[in-house]
This record gives sequence, structure tokens and C-alpha cells, in this order.
Amino acid sequence: MELTLRFFANFREDVGQKELEREFSDEATVGDVLESLTEEYGVDVFEDGELRPQVTIMKNGKDVVHLDGRETALAEGDRLSIFPPVAGG
Repeated sequence: MELTLRFFANFREDVGQKELEREFSDEATVGDVLESLTEEYGVDVFEDGELRPQVTIMKNGKDVVHLDGRETALAEGDRLSIFPPVAGG
């Protein structure tokens, strides 16, 4: 399946572009995609094997924390957006 991957702030710097189109197996989960990005680009989204709580991963505009986390299933044409921690006040 083909997915659109969007990166923001320091993740965009790690990858070197704001958006990628990538092919993954039909059984791929959010975790599989993120592991692939970690291996290829050093995108740091995991802590002790789980998604870092400060990082936001959106699947088609919905935070995967409110879906199945790293086990969230994906489908052809889905869009994953990866946001770094945000601080301020």
C-alpha cells in the first residue's frame, strides 16, 4: 500500500523534506512505519519500545493514541503526520 508521510519541525530536518510517498506491506501498522523511519532517518519517536508521549502521530487527522497506538492498522492512501514535542506557554 502507498502512504503519505508528513514531517514537522525537527523531524522534517531529520528526513530532509516535509512529505514522502512510500510503499509498505498491506499488513503494516503505524509502529512498522515508524520503525522503518527510525532505521532510515534516525527519527526518534520511541521510548522503551512504545511511542514517546511527547510525540504526536496523526493518522488522517486523528491522534493514534486514541486509536490503537503503534498497533493502529493502515490502509492504502492513509496519511501519517509526525509532530515533535511542543513546549511553550
